[in-house]
Amino acid sequence: MTTRAFSLRFRRSVHNRRLVQIALLILFWLLGEAVVRLTGLPLPGGIVGMILVLLLLASHRLSLFSLKRGAEWFLAEMLLFFVPAVLAVVDHEELLGLLGLKILLVILGGTIAVMGVTALTVDLCYRWRERDDRVEPLLG
Repeated sequence: MTTRAFSLRFRRSVHNRRLVQIALLILFWLLGEAVVRLTGLPLPGGIVGMILVLLLLASHRLSLFSLKRGAEWFLAEMLLFFVPAVLAVVDHEELLGLLGLKILLVILGGTIAVMGVTALTVDLCYRWRERDDRVEPLLG
């Protein structure tokens, strides 16, 4: 079997298997953690791992379909990952008073800010794309 045939077969198997995609996402997270520990970067390993994924996607070395089903599973089961954090609140009664309300307001404010900045960024990207689509026929 040639290298090209093996590569094609491997890509097809990754595209069709959710468990392999989940393992691939976890691998990128672990790679990010390793980079942070080796370099001492002041970033979470998960962020560094997602930057690696972004770079591979942007350079077309990794296909979006290689991660899509695994990422969809993580998003669908996201609530499951928050259960331990919610249970920790029960152990700290001080979070059920004024301190908890302050923290809740900060979380809500941060969430609204992140959603707003994300929406503005997506809108800006769409505007750039529309502008490029209008300019390209004029140049071509």
